[in-house]
Amino acid sequence: METIYSNLKQLGGSTVLPKSPEEAELERVANPQADTAYCIRFTAPEFTSLCPMTGQPDFAHLVIDYVPGAWLVESKSLKLYLGAFRNHGAFHEDCTVSIGRRLVDFLAPQWLRIGGYWYPRGGIPIDVFWQTGVQPEGIWIPDQGVPPYRGRG
Repeated sequence: METIYSNLKQLGGSTVLPKSPEEAELERVANPQADTAYCIRFTAPEFTSLCPMTGQPDFAHLVIDYVPGAWLVESKSLKLYLGAFRNHGAFHEDCTVSIGRRLVDFLAPQWLRIGGYWYPRGGIPIDVFWQTGVQPEGIWIPDQGVPPYRGRG
C-alpha cells in the first residue's frame, strides 16, 4: 500500500553519516495537515562543525522553527544532514544561514527561522539568527528559549 512515507530511503534502517552537507540527502513527506497553519521546532543542542581556519571543533545549540506548507522534512534525514557538518569547515554565520536556506529551498515553508547559539571559542560566543520574513500572525511560535551566553555568572 502506497503512503506518504513510501518514498523515504533513510528511515527504518542503518544509514551512514554523509561525508559533507552537500552530499547529505534531505527527504520530505507530504504535510497531512497542510490546511492548518502550525509551527514545527527542531532543536539540535549538540551541533558541531569545524573552524575553516584552524580545523578545531565548534559547537552550537541550533533551534529551527518553521511553518510548513505542502512538505515536512523527515527528521532522520535532517539529523544526518546536520551531522554531516561534523567534518565541514565553515564559519558560524555560514553554517547557520546555509542550513536555513537549504531547508527553505527544499521545503518551501510558509516561514522559517533558525537560531544558531554558538559556544565561545577565543572567549567570544557568536549567535546567528536568520528568518525568511515577518513571523506569521495567529500561529503560536514560542521564544527559542536559549538564554544569552553568560559564562560562569
